[in-house]
Amino acid sequence: MAGESASSRLQEAAQQQQFLDVIDRDEAALRFRRHLRREPLGVETIELSRSLNRVLAEPIASKVDVPGFDRSNVDGFAVQAADTFGADEESPRLLSLASEVISPGNAPTGMVSPGSAIAIATGGMVPRGADAVVMVEHTNVDASTNSPRLAIHRPVTPGSAVTYAGSDIAKGETIARAGQLLTSREIGVLAAVGTAKVVVYRRPRVAIISTGDEIVAPGESLPTGAVYDSNAAILSAAVIELGGEPVDFGVIPDEVDQLRATVHAALECDVVVLSGGTSKGAGDVSYRVIAELDNPGIVAHGVALKPGKPICLAVTQGKPVVVLPGFPTSAIFTFHEFVAPVIRDLAGRHEEQRETVPAQVPMRINSERGRMEFLLVGLVQGPGGLVAYPMGKGSGSVTTFSCADGFITIDQQTEIVEDGVVVDVKLFGRNLELADFVCIGSHCIGLDVLLSELMHQGLATKVMHVGSMAGLAAVKRGECDVAGIHLLDPETGQYNRPFLTEELELILGYRRMQGIVFRGDDQRFLNSSVKQALQTAIDDTECTMVNRNNGSGTRIIIDGLLNGARPPGYQVQSSSHNAVAAAVAQRRADWGIAIETVAKQYQLEFLPVREEHYDFVVRKDRIDRPPVQRFRDVLQDESARKKLVELGFAF
Repeated sequence: MAGESASSRLQEAAQQQQFLDVIDRDEAALRFRRHLRREPLGVETIELSRSLNRVLAEPIASKVDVPGFDRSNVDGFAVQAADTFGADEESPRLLSLASEVISPGNAPTGMVSPGSAIAIATGGMVPRGADAVVMVEHTNVDASTNSPRLAIHRPVTPGSAVTYAGSDIAKGETIARAGQLLTSREIGVLAAVGTAKVVVYRRPRVAIISTGDEIVAPGESLPTGAVYDSNAAILSAAVIELGGEPVDFGVIPDEVDQLRATVHAALECDVVVLSGGTSKGAGDVSYRVIAELDNPGIVAHGVALKPGKPICLAVTQGKPVVVLPGFPTSAIFTFHEFVAPVIRDLAGRHEEQRETVPAQVPMRINSERGRMEFLLVGLVQGPGGLVAYPMGKGSGSVTTFSCADGFITIDQQTEIVEDGVVVDVKLFGRNLELADFVCIGSHCIGLDVLLSELMHQGLATKVMHVGSMAGLAAVKRGECDVAGIHLLDPETGQYNRPFLTEELELILGYRRMQGIVFRGDDQRFLNSSVKQALQTAIDDTECTMVNRNNGSGTRIIIDGLLNGARPPGYQVQSSSHNAVAAAVAQRRADWGIAIETVAKQYQLEFLPVREEHYDFVVRKDRIDRPPVQRFRDVLQDESARKKLVELGFAF
């Protein structure tokens, strides 16, 4: 029976149809919205102190004047302005001074008559008869006689230093309107007119369900092949930002009955969001459970989007039920595209208006015909304006969305966006805040130390890992402050300097050891020299390598060592030292070239090949920029150098 069960599962997986019906984005949105209830969900009365980021459901008019009386703006003396005309330092105007001192919160008992003055503090009520206040700095008091006199050295006009009753807010004036989002500013105004409670729209409750046998909650141990549940965390935070209340239903394994029970419990909420299980694979059960819903049930399963093609949109009883793709970038994008507008509507919030800025793409971009593509980009300032760098880590990346400034839309009929083309970038935030210091080039954890120190000093930094050659091209075009590179010139045996042009200058960085990494239990490499290890790797057809990407400095070393040989795994290209070490540690490969620091992190054996120079290239016309100078200072800082040495780097 077990064999038959395994066989049937294999056949099911082989015969699956991934999507029910792939449709374009506009058609999917139309079908989805047609069946939804999108009006606010009702109101509730809450304390003003709890109203931050809530939406008012009723307008509020002031029941009082603000200020409620004529108020002094300064410490000084209440006077009739006419009594001060002609006053100067040589010929002060003398007034009789009453014994009363008007302090805030107390009504004055006396009045100001011609030729007299009353002392008043900031915020005090201006007494009857006064029409101005003279600042104390422009007066002095003669108390040598029985009747103190006030000498005024500067004239004032009627209304000077006085705020009149109702000049800020008039009684009956509407100070907040229905549909208004309450920020700290609005709350301050409401408090100023004595508002203690407000009527706001109820927050929509959004059920969040993570699905999949491979999903593990943060904090638990992570078995090989499993991933931590990042989707639930970011979706919950996004729901709060949109004005909703997330309800976390946890991680549910790929078990139909358990997921069905969870979904039915989640339908007590106003919106149900699942992540994972959108395709029709043998192990993906989310779509099966959602397919059981009716009125009308599933309205779209598969949308011509990149990322986000596997999304499943359903509605039941006017309530949205959405199965997002499991990959983080796909999940976040499709959430904001389809679910976020619904949550905003239910919370009574206005539609979000994204700012758009023009930017030039620095490289050719290939897109898949037939799918609208949302391409995340990071923005940097180039000589001719903004430059939009594609954040090409794929839909499975958890960092792409957080590092991007916005996205460009490539329509489904476009296959190629040529380099240099100006595109419209939709920003994620309301305002674009460019980094003070930009580094584009090869990744290194040592660079992370240096940038962290700059951040600690208050500089906003941006780093893009595109490889040494692409970084060198970026710095030549003036798109970054520095490029981190480790390029070996095969002809001279020198690092980095042979690649400089007249407009470039080298900032010396640090040294790191490159070598062959392998597992400690692999007898083929133990006690071998580099030459012996390479020969073993070339001769043994069961020995698989993991390569590095074209354009990287490490790839140059690898090709030099292999001298034309192509051992098994040569075509498998990883984009970082960590990816190489992970492949070897997880037995997906047997050897590769990486830096010693990373080998230690993954507890791998290490055969030193050569010490390489990781340096920084800067344009000469940017060398005097303060952020570049501060970066150079950090490179020389003893504390920063100590941290780098502790990681295994050298100077």
